[in-house]
Amino acid sequence: MKRNHLLTPLLLAAVATGVGLAGTTSASSLGLASPSSYHLTGDAVSAVNPAGSKFEGIGADELRGRFYVSEVTGGEIHRGSVGTAQTREWIPGDGTDGRWTARGITVDRLGRVYVAGGPNGIGTGRPDLWVYSKDGDLLAALRAPGTDVFLNDVAIGPDGAAYFTNSNDAQVFRVAPGRGGWQASLWADATDVVERRAGFNLGGIVLSADRRAFVVAQGNVGTLWRFDVRTRTATEVSTGGADLVDADGLVRRGNQLSVVRNFSRMIATLRLTHDGRRAVLVAQRATSPDRVLTTAKALRGRILYVDSKFDEAVASGPYEVITDPTR
Repeated sequence: MKRNHLLTPLLLAAVATGVGLAGTTSASSLGLASPSSYHLTGDAVSAVNPAGSKFEGIGADELRGRFYVSEVTGGEIHRGSVGTAQTREWIPGDGTDGRWTARGITVDRLGRVYVAGGPNGIGTGRPDLWVYSKDGDLLAALRAPGTDVFLNDVAIGPDGAAYFTNSNDAQVFRVAPGRGGWQASLWADATDVVERRAGFNLGGIVLSADRRAFVVAQGNVGTLWRFDVRTRTATEVSTGGADLVDADGLVRRGNQLSVVRNFSRMIATLRLTHDGRRAVLVAQRATSPDRVLTTAKALRGRILYVDSKFDEAVASGPYEVITDPTR
């Protein structure tokens, strides 16, 4: 991470807290407020990487003011700081730890980073997911049970474990350390309730406000599902027929649920009940026609959106995480 060495430690502390020095100026008045966009470093087009750099997942570490972004093309993991516009490659891809692609990311209270591998393990025997320490040390590289698993997104549950969605079937996997080390297990199987359809099935996942259920998006049909933490059963969230097709990333702040509708280029805002059983559409807002936004996370009072470049056959820069989805 690049640092401005012209700033004294005292000024850096003031910037971090937003407090002025000796009653003079604040961080924002110095022009040092958090950037409106964050720049990702892309890869040059090559035989190994013919599609350029395409990004998808984002995880936020509220305590440390950091965020992590996954690269679909190659599997690199990038890391940024809320106060710095330039990010850096944190962990390489192209086979590092068996990873050639990466999707959803989340961070737990200890700063551990969980990475979903999408189709990385299908037909290859490679890992489906990875867990890293906050310092970038590999803690686990695991296969999920099954042979047709596309791990899409991940959220931390009330028990501190990580829960991964499967885009190929209505399944949620649980990942946590056990007596024999880190383990991945099938936590919920709702294939008898949720019909598998063409395209991406289960994707974005968030915990309900009462922490008793997960709300999960099924983007190909535009449906939200509630997975009860205790019974592990799935029931459809009542949304009053809201158009949520292409639902990808989910962000819940209080009772407000933001749904990023990638190729539909919309963000739906819903009012979600405390238990996650019902949601009422509040607004649909068009995103930039030049971007396909995928996942998003709240960090330090703002929502950060990943510009995926999925609409480009060969991706070209600039590569960005943005705070204004309409820009």
